[in-house]
Amino acid sequence: MMRLFVSFLICLATLSIQAQGNTCNCCSEKYSEFDFWIGEWTVINPDGSQAGTNTITKSQNNCLLQENWKSANGKVTGTSNNFYNYKTGQWEQIWIDNLGGSLHLKGNREGDKMIMRTDDETNKKGDTIYHRITWTLNKDGSVHQFWETITNNKDITVAFDGLYRKNVN
Repeated sequence: MMRLFVSFLICLATLSIQAQGNTCNCCSEKYSEFDFWIGEWTVINPDGSQAGTNTITKSQNNCLLQENWKSANGKVTGTSNNFYNYKTGQWEQIWIDNLGGSLHLKGNREGDKMIMRTDDETNKKGDTIYHRITWTLNKDGSVHQFWETITNNKDITVAFDGLYRKNVN
């Protein structure tokens, strides 16, 4: 009887471990909404010159998209962590660069676009500003990134406009 009980406990423990190993908390469709940005990219400015390169990878059991940016001249680098926050129901990006710049963006996918923005803040002049970045998946598989700074909810300045083209190995 004891041997049967021990065998039962071993089977139960094995099944429990296997079930835990097969669990992927970030494997639902919501967590893959930004996967169109994954890849090795050359980023092109509107004038056709190279802005830089960017590598986007997925890690942490599909819970994190990590960006590693390098400008064409090699002087500016940056990293962002992008994740779906199930608590708020939004995507978030936390960007840090080697010049001390940072952004914390939040938003969601709308059709073929991922649209995120910062919270409102006040600039040195006392104006209310926020940053909005839109990534658009194009039909050819390229991605257009468009970063705007909006002042007083009306004045828009383009901070970055780049076309991501996948590197072909």
